[in-house]
Amino acid sequence: MPRTNRLDTLIAKAISRRQFLQATTALAASGLVAGCATSSNATTASPSFTFGSVAPSVADRVVVAEGYTAVPFFLHGDPVSDGPGWKFNAANTSDEAMQQGGQMHDGMWFFPLPVGSNKSDHGLLVMNHEYPRAAQLFADGDKDMSAEKVRKMHATVGVSVLEVKLENGSWKIVRPSKYARRIHGLTPARLGGPAAGAALMKSALDPTGFAAMGTMGNCGNGTTPWGTYLTCEENFHDYFSSMGGPVNPMQARYTLRPKPQYKHPEFDARHDASKHPNEFNKAGWVVEIDPFDPTWVPAKRTALGRYCHESAHYAVAKDGRLVIYTGDDARFEYVYKFVSRDRVNTTNRAANRDLLDHGTLYVARFDAGADGRAQGRGRWIALQQGQNGLTADKGFPTQAEVVTFARMAADAVGATKCDRPEWIAVEHKSGEVYAAFTGNGQRGRPDKEGANPANPRVNNLYGHIVRWRENGGDAASTTFEWDVFLSCGNPAQNEPALRGNLKGDIFTNPDTLTFDYAGRLWACTDSAEATEAELLKLRGNDSVIAIDRATGESRRFLVGPVGAELTGLTFTPDMRTAWVNVQHPMKDWPNTAVDGKPRTATLVIRKSDGGVIGS
Repeated sequence: MPRTNRLDTLIAKAISRRQFLQATTALAASGLVAGCATSSNATTASPSFTFGSVAPSVADRVVVAEGYTAVPFFLHGDPVSDGPGWKFNAANTSDEAMQQGGQMHDGMWFFPLPVGSNKSDHGLLVMNHEYPRAAQLFADGDKDMSAEKVRKMHATVGVSVLEVKLENGSWKIVRPSKYARRIHGLTPARLGGPAAGAALMKSALDPTGFAAMGTMGNCGNGTTPWGTYLTCEENFHDYFSSMGGPVNPMQARYTLRPKPQYKHPEFDARHDASKHPNEFNKAGWVVEIDPFDPTWVPAKRTALGRYCHESAHYAVAKDGRLVIYTGDDARFEYVYKFVSRDRVNTTNRAANRDLLDHGTLYVARFDAGADGRAQGRGRWIALQQGQNGLTADKGFPTQAEVVTFARMAADAVGATKCDRPEWIAVEHKSGEVYAAFTGNGQRGRPDKEGANPANPRVNNLYGHIVRWRENGGDAASTTFEWDVFLSCGNPAQNEPALRGNLKGDIFTNPDTLTFDYAGRLWACTDSAEATEAELLKLRGNDSVIAIDRATGESRRFLVGPVGAELTGLTFTPDMRTAWVNVQHPMKDWPNTAVDGKPRTATLVIRKSDGGVIGS
């Protein structure tokens, strides 16, 4: 795509195909999408797991519990519809890559078809692609970078929408499909909410401040009750740079660097913050996508705040308003929630189209209980212009500044700095909320902050899971009770004051958290923090872990290949199929390419007897 194309021109072309606010009559007639709540059929006491635990493994293969199969289903480079397939030796062009699965599969969700149904044999599998890896995209890696190579890197991030169907006991990708598509780093998008059209969003490339180009750094995900997909932009700063120029405090707070992580700023001017500083402000948001409507223009929901988003899981307040919980995946960052101004319309899907543009953003403060242990009470502090010291003289003249620089707003109100808050999962029947604090090996260093009630371990290499219950069982409440539900690591070495993992399998660094439709808690691990050789021997490669909420017992269900993170676990409503992503395998798994390059992949998991996963 020529660099001279203005974003407002591109977005106007997208709008001309269909007006942003036009009601989707056919979809609205179907009502809300069934089966989008992570545990809509859950009971307060989760059922037990009956499979036998898998032993730790350091082999370059996938190992799953006895009685189950787990096979590669969708790989980087596979066509999403009827486009071109994967070419060996990284020979695909950028145009071909835009029709194929991207790299580094991450957050994922199964949406039943038709819309409004609860079917488990036909649906849309939607997944994120977190970041590009040049060594797997180009024969010469990141040498001799060019505009075409950067364009291909743009093509391999974002989101894939697949139509999938169960036929004769096996899952197939429907090709061609009217639903299938790629949303990537060059897909026109729009801004919604308080920052849309603000001065800090306007640039020479987009004088309107309403247009955005693409989505990138797509890590965790979420859904809405009306069946849209929320993709979370995480490490967006890697794509931008000041190119040796000065970095102001607001940019520094979002890790803008003088030297780029990737080569995008050298060949795409919007990534050069020395030329277009406000383009940097257009990344780092939760992006809403309608998987059932290929003409829907992705919407960056600025009311939810800008930071390194890791998942966006919802709850519905007692009065019908929508609540979205999100974490900022970086050391010493925060947990947030958004409460919508308006209620969810349960009969008209289209009426919720811009619900996420209006509401209040909050940040969490975890205070210790009377006994000083790792449990206590907490409160949600409103990040609202004019409240809690967020005034013009402090750098927040409008709500646009508050949400765009949410990290600085959270700093100002005294929120609790956490150990990489990643996925947050809601158990809808009980109202309990679980957050994975993946780890923080820097906590307690001489130049860093020490322990706090909700992050009680210094040198927290192994991570933990925090649980809270909103006051009165209402997700919109501004106070809650919390505890450390589970402290990860070696049970023999855990501090006695911390609960959790007192029996069961050793595991570290919880990342993905999700509930199945029976209310059972699952975790996927990403053990980048815990690298000691002895610990690797104990826990093996990254895994999918089942956790008993009543006892804290952990049980290993699946182990991935060498160097791979497991992520994005999702289920069909009947729980007879699960999918999980194998991200960044480091050797040659899954052994499908003659050039020996590893490929990230989605696994499809079934019980050999066709029964319920986990039972």
